[in-house]
Amino acid sequence: MTTSSAITIPERVHPQEALKLMQDVGLVLVDIRTAPEWMRSGVAKGAVTLTPTGPEFVDDIARLLDGDKTRPVGLICASGNRSAHAQRFLQAQGFTNVANVVEGMTGGAGAGPGWILRGLPTVPYHHG
Repeated sequence: MTTSSAITIPERVHPQEALKLMQDVGLVLVDIRTAPEWMRSGVAKGAVTLTPTGPEFVDDIARLLDGDKTRPVGLICASGNRSAHAQRFLQAQGFTNVANVVEGMTGGAGAGPGWILRGLPTVPYHHG
């Protein structure tokens, strides 16, 4: 595996590209939906669940990346809208390698089929 900070990832990726980046360069995938959404659909295998509800979101992401704001991180929500907003927010906070998973987990009108309908691996959400 290549050193992650030497890798530049696209700002927009489709679910299958996000999965490949997780496998190839250690992309940290963060599912930013809510607990009820995670319980309904499960989460992408290997993703970290983290709802961006307060100012601690930036600190939580920084912790996940071991303080390296250049480390590749991908954000996924239901359809790609919330993750696009969170992506811009993190970029404004100095994170330089943030991808939005454009179809999200469940897709939607005009978004594409999403992670689940593409048959990509998911795991049940376990609270705690």
